[in-house]
Amino acid sequence: MFTGIVEEIGNVIDIASNLPQGNFVQVASHTAREGARIGDSIAVNGACLTITDLGDRWFRFGLSPETLQRTNLGRLRVHDPVNLERSLAFGGRMGGHYVQGHIDGIGEIVAITPEGDSKRVRIRPPAQLLPYIVEKGYIAIDGVSLTVTDVNESTFGIALVAYTQEAVIMGRQGVGAMVNIEVDIIAKYVERLLQAYRS
Repeated sequence: MFTGIVEEIGNVIDIASNLPQGNFVQVASHTAREGARIGDSIAVNGACLTITDLGDRWFRFGLSPETLQRTNLGRLRVHDPVNLERSLAFGGRMGGHYVQGHIDGIGEIVAITPEGDSKRVRIRPPAQLLPYIVEKGYIAIDGVSLTVTDVNESTFGIALVAYTQEAVIMGRQGVGAMVNIEVDIIAKYVERLLQAYRS
């Protein structure tokens, strides 16, 4: 479980796919690496990954075919920046919202509009996710807990203040960038309960 508050921007230092021993991504990190052990969970661009190997300032994660299909991690290249967050510690502050690290789909940034030192960003999600996205509701984009500003028939908006632009990779991304989306888990549970009630 995570909060959607990115602790650090790490950098990809190695990535491989279709190897006999499997797919992996290796990430350079200082803050998120602190205290980490093999088997721990780290959110990488919002996807919950398990540490399979680590060194002084890096960790490596295995990537399953499911992860590569559901997320933007298969598009990563060496030197790409990634959002990193360690899993939530009990008793810690809850600055964002409950984020599972289970990506629901990949969206596309379709517009970026500056507003003073802030930016409005419009994202086109997969159509099947739109029913779970509501104005003023929570959403996690590449693992970042954000508030939805508005929703229309095919896109939704979020706002990035100056601090967030510096602290997460979205501040560096442009139109056309593909982002991981995790909708609020409460919406999915409500839908499931309603389906059971109707049947």
